Amino acid sequence: MSIKDKEFVILVGPSGCGKSTVLRMIAGLEDITKGEIFIEDNKVNDIPPKDRDIAMVFQSYALYPHMTVFENMSFGLRLRKFSKENIKDRVQEAAKVLGISELLDRRPKQLSGGQRQRVAMGRAIVRNPKVFLFDEPLSNLDAKMRGQMRIEIKRVHQHLNTTTIYVTHDQVEAMTLADRVVVMKNGKIEQIGSPDEIYNKPATGFVAGFIGSPSMNFISCKIEKSSQGFLAKITDDIFFAIKQDKSKMLSKYANKTLLLGIRPEHISENKQNGALKIEAKLDIVEPLGMETMVYFSINNSQICGKVSPDNTIKNGKVITLYLDSLNFHFIDPKTDIVL
Repeated sequence: MSIKDKEFVILVGPSGCGKSTVLRMIAGLEDITKGEIFIEDNKVNDIPPKDRDIAMVFQSYALYPHMTVFENMSFGLRLRKFSKENIKDRVQEAAKVLGISELLDRRPKQLSGGQRQRVAMGRAIVRNPKVFLFDEPLSNLDAKMRGQMRIEIKRVHQHLNTTTIYVTHDQVEAMTLADRVVVMKNGKIEQIGSPDEIYNKPATGFVAGFIGSPSMNFISCKIEKSSQGFLAKITDDIFFAIKQDKSKMLSKYANKTLLLGIRPEHISENKQNGALKIEAKLDIVEPLGMETMVYFSINNSQICGKVSPDNTIKNGKVITLYLDSLNFHFIDPKTDIVL
């Protein structure tokens, strides 16, 4: 993995996939078994954390409870023997950027979770490091505060323009904050790309299923040869012709079962050219205000679709839905590769 100067890169994946371990290795807090880490052109494998010119923001804030906000933010600078004037200027500038200037005389116990996180960020900002490392910094906050802090972090990055590596399991954070997203699974990189690439052109079934909420639907289908070309057969009643541009690629899977992936927003009551029409008996209807989620089954797989909130449908009702064939993803279940 290579991260460009001033880039905002997010490592995302399920718990235990190695995201925080990678971050801690970059910080020098974790020994590496093999490989090399470079910051600029300097190999830092054997350089201690304090000499790597990085700043890390932890999930737990890690503030000293007996110190004021000013003392917490200036602690690292005081250890490095910066002058009092320089320390004051740096802390006040960081506090201004983060909107916490009026909190400098308070102690951590007098602050909300969002304010404490700003202080932890401020402590990193005053050091003006080459690299910022964020280890799930918003996971202790409520949903509304997470949304506000996401905007804050994006704004701070645009202001400071410092290379940033950010770890989260929250895909919303990954999609909204990152220049590039690195999706990890079991200690390995599944895919690196822009949020748009990760979402619309997933490389593997794991990436396709992990990114997106609700997650992508997966339906078993059999590839069959017909007189007109190739068909994807989901059930005896649900099948469709495979378009010419994909026929050659899928021809070697004739008489084999693949997974058909389609996102919930591409299953709706809106008829489109080339859409696959189905009749679905609804198991669950979930109104969310701006949209309504509907759940039903195909081939013993639970499928989720999105319909208009104006649609007054009830559980158990049979409705007509359309699957947008332009947004189908075929996945080899043996390799997990998106074809």
